[in-house]
Amino acid sequence: MDLTAATTIRKPPPEVFAFWRDLENLPSFMAHLEQVRTTGDRTSHWTASAPFGQDVEWDAEITEETPGERIAWRSTGEAAVPNAGTVWFTPAPDGESTEVNVVLAYEIPGGAIGKAVAKYYGEEPHQQLDDDLRRLKQVLETGEVVRSDGAPWGKRARKEFPQRPAQPLSDVELEKGADA
Repeated sequence: MDLTAATTIRKPPPEVFAFWRDLENLPSFMAHLEQVRTTGDRTSHWTASAPFGQDVEWDAEITEETPGERIAWRSTGEAAVPNAGTVWFTPAPDGESTEVNVVLAYEIPGGAIGKAVAKYYGEEPHQQLDDDLRRLKQVLETGEVVRSDGAPWGKRARKEFPQRPAQPLSDVELEKGADA
């Protein structure tokens, strides 16, 4: 599966790059990451939650790095979820912000069946990546992930309130809104 997403963060590229490059920061905004532990200058060990209460682990290495601009990585060895990706940090036209562009490629365990099961349980990968970047923006701009009263428990909330992509309102919902 290949995923792409982008966001603009009102911080300069060197600051956004430095936050991402400290890989141990990633679980602060990536909902499925439980832990990233740096094991060397360009290597790390990752633990992520998976459907049905399982965890998956893998090692990764940074394959390319242009400080302040770009990081590319790939999983190594016998990764439970083979993956690779690149993130670019580009100055935004306003001269103060950073455009963050992410490209991820990974193999979903169970292939097409695994993808269908994950989607059924509210684990739609494109939406997850968009949500992760939204949380990155919040962390860097406000210092925290903003939580609503409906989901104050953060990562635990996805078990109680699985996310799904937005959908158009039904005719009944539109009529209720017009009556209000």
